[in-house]
Amino acid sequence: MMVAKHFGVEMTTDNIEKKVLEVLAGIVHPISGDDIVASGHVQNLEIREGSDVRFSFIPRPNDPPGLVKEARRVLDELPELGKVEVKVQLPQSGVGGEGAAQAGPPNSSVSGSGPGVVPQVTQKPDILGKGTKVLAVSSGKGGVGKSMVATNLAASLALQGKAVGLLDADIYGPNIPVMFGVKGRPEVAGDKGKEMIQPMEAHGVLLMSLGFLLDEDQPAIMRGPLISGILKQFLEQVEWGDLEFLIVDMPPGTGDAQLSLVQSIDIDGVVMVSTPQAVATGDVARGIRMFERVNTRVLGIVENMSGLVCPHCSEEIDVFGQGGVDLLGSDMGLPVLGRIPLESSVRIAGDEGTPTVISNPTSAAAESLQSITNVVLEHLQLTPENS
Repeated sequence: MMVAKHFGVEMTTDNIEKKVLEVLAGIVHPISGDDIVASGHVQNLEIREGSDVRFSFIPRPNDPPGLVKEARRVLDELPELGKVEVKVQLPQSGVGGEGAAQAGPPNSSVSGSGPGVVPQVTQKPDILGKGTKVLAVSSGKGGVGKSMVATNLAASLALQGKAVGLLDADIYGPNIPVMFGVKGRPEVAGDKGKEMIQPMEAHGVLLMSLGFLLDEDQPAIMRGPLISGILKQFLEQVEWGDLEFLIVDMPPGTGDAQLSLVQSIDIDGVVMVSTPQAVATGDVARGIRMFERVNTRVLGIVENMSGLVCPHCSEEIDVFGQGGVDLLGSDMGLPVLGRIPLESSVRIAGDEGTPTVISNPTSAAAESLQSITNVVLEHLQLTPENS
């Protein structure tokens, strides 16, 4: 039996295991009323190297957000423990119903991926560095230009000489490879057991997207826990290097990907994107409320497709109406960071794989995007650590 010492007192493997189970049993599922040990969430507990702890966590469909994170937290508070490793593992076929599938990016060689496995969640990946500012670009619904804003925000920062990475968290609609004109698969390099995904690069921006790992037109068919696992890999198993900014292109809505990200990484600010009409601003309002509930700061709102200038008579046409984003900002107490006009050059730039701020820098849309980038930087200077 292995023996560890804590403050001069010998702690046997059995004692440590008993203590771990006792602490984990103190976490009660708010819906079932059972503790997570009795409910079978905690399985395959191992004590290694005297005091290192490893166990599997089996999620259930009615689990609240943050249950795994809470399990890690209570164990991290035990000084007698060494390294704590939590492997989130989906129920296998026939256990817990349908949905058991392979986690991790398809065809990925990164260690830690495998049938039903989602890597453990940590608060902030050390690989990003303490000085990295993480900016999420989000929207309440699809089709409002969120990925376009994320693309040009990253490219505009790169043009200013910043070290920038762009993580495409829109698992079901990974458009970043097309918008940056990049094809191919990222390489995996490093010693065995310490392999890292090497991000792609274009226009001075490091890129990671599920789109690089799927065949063309291949759909991403997966449930929430698998999405969490992929995002975990993209955060912690990609060689991002010494970044000043990591831009995260969020999926639309208020689902698993959003919750996974805000629970697993410190986000310095969120930029919400909307078109002016009520059907879009209403969804954005729900997205803002979600971020508020998880204590994530929303910097403001970008109005996209704010107006179309007729190429023949130069009259401005409000294709999607006007005033909706101003009203939303007023109701939410948030500033409008900028307005981007509806221009065909933006569509062309996205299809051809060169961000508008690079392909057509003197256009009204590019100038607006560059201005929005500067406004975002100004807002980030107001964070507590810089104030």
